Amino acid sequence: MKALVAVKRVIDYNVKVRVKADNSGVDLSNTKMSINPFDEIAVEEAMRLKEAGVIDEVIVASIGPKESQEQIRAALALGADRGVLVLTDDKPYPLQVAKILKSIAEQESTDIILLGKQAIDDDNNQTGQMLAALMGIGQGTFASEVKVEGDKVHVTREVDGGLQTVALDLPAVITTDLRLNEPRYAKLPNIMKAKKKPLDEKTPADFGVDMISKQEIIKVVPPAERKAGIKVGSVDELVDKLRNEAKVIQ
Repeated sequence: MKALVAVKRVIDYNVKVRVKADNSGVDLSNTKMSINPFDEIAVEEAMRLKEAGVIDEVIVASIGPKESQEQIRAALALGADRGVLVLTDDKPYPLQVAKILKSIAEQESTDIILLGKQAIDDDNNQTGQMLAALMGIGQGTFASEVKVEGDKVHVTREVDGGLQTVALDLPAVITTDLRLNEPRYAKLPNIMKAKKKPLDEKTPADFGVDMISKQEIIKVVPPAERKAGIKVGSVDELVDKLRNEAKVIQ
């Protein structure tokens, strides 16, 4: 059984994002880049399934510039077997990513496709759903628990009312949520071994995907700075300010 895990190169979640002076986008110069945190959880889950004897091979795929191989190598250092880098300098949008992943999954005959539920740079939360629709297979989104039993995978997912468990026929698409697991750290010997693991380079054209965007970014601006808070001396003063200044209570 094979697992395909998609990883995205994003600004490290500990880094404060800077907007370009011309408001055309986010400034990536001299910025630390990492695997999207939700994708890290997907890699970890694939490794746990492999260690449990459920998965025989884990393939990691990323779509982006040449530098994205750093994120693939990071996943290989965590135990994945090989990588596929689809080279493009264009910003890939969810439908384009889904089409490419569909082709890779079908070529590799993967049984489980794992993705983070969303990327922290654009927060679209669309790729997994689009991929399942394009492939005509089941999907378990916002997964907080994954169990493979025979030819089915049971996914416990977080919904507004609590938890819901769905049974999906394989192959299936699973998008991972924060509470699914805690990703491990790569050990130095595994980081060195990852440099020798196979990494194939492709282009979107190899999969018949056009990277021309149907969207246009008009402007990117930083969020408004919050004003400093104030201290009040009593409950009565607090109520007075909420009623007469903030006007949030009657």
